Amino acid sequence: MSVPTASEDGRQTGPAVPAATATPKAKMSKRQKAKLSRGIQYAILVVIAVLVAVFADWPTLIDSFGRIDIATGMFPDVITMALKNTVVYTFLGFALGLVIALFVALMRLSSVGVYRWLATIYIEFFRGLPALVVFLVLGFGMPVAFPGFNLPQLIIIMIALGLVSSAYMAETIRAGIQAVPKGQIEAARSLGMSSSRAMFTIVLPQAMRIILPPLTNELILLAKDSSLAYILGSSVDGRELAALGRAEIVNTANLTPFIVIALCYLIITIPLSYLSRVLERKYGSADSGVK
Repeated sequence: MSVPTASEDGRQTGPAVPAATATPKAKMSKRQKAKLSRGIQYAILVVIAVLVAVFADWPTLIDSFGRIDIATGMFPDVITMALKNTVVYTFLGFALGLVIALFVALMRLSSVGVYRWLATIYIEFFRGLPALVVFLVLGFGMPVAFPGFNLPQLIIIMIALGLVSSAYMAETIRAGIQAVPKGQIEAARSLGMSSSRAMFTIVLPQAMRIILPPLTNELILLAKDSSLAYILGSSVDGRELAALGRAEIVNTANLTPFIVIALCYLIITIPLSYLSRVLERKYGSADSGVK
């Protein structure tokens, strides 16, 4: 807008002078802010990658971790023996842990106070102990305390993994049972079912649909915990991935076996992680598990 100038007698004497107008500042939308934030993050990652690529001692890294001849020398034993044993130990420990966890979870929900206290003590005890301690006690402590306690190593590993996992799975199962609406139990009781029959035929099947994703995550953790079996020692045929990797590192004085062993663990855990995401999308909530 222009404002003309005027003299003292009121006549206009000069050209119009533009009046100052305030221009509002443009604000960034949430989408623009998010886009800017992602751009900054990507830039930081690129800078870090460039710095690593420029300053890393690649010849030394390749010689220490990337010897192809050492990696190929670990085959086929790393697959046919070590990977197979790791999978066997994991699933045996998971099966035992699931059975124990089911009974502990039912005791945790029992109306009998003694059962609830015993279940709580069990869960808190084994959740608080490191898995390494459980392996050491079963592998070396029990034979000293009980001279006749000489179980096969496979059984010791299965029991150790089962005890470690059962405490966590018991709480998962308990939460799944409590997520089933009480109306399901009331409807079953109204049909004349006993409490135990209603639990095993009505509640538990629905609870298992709810807890499948977290149980799959527990299986992944157990696969990694199976690496602690190496501290018990084993025959050549009984070696799992960690034991084989440790032996190969000692024999070759090189760290390449670490990379091979890590890739083998990923062969186990990545498909399980994908399965967990699929199950979570399908049965991830109580609403989807209970129809």
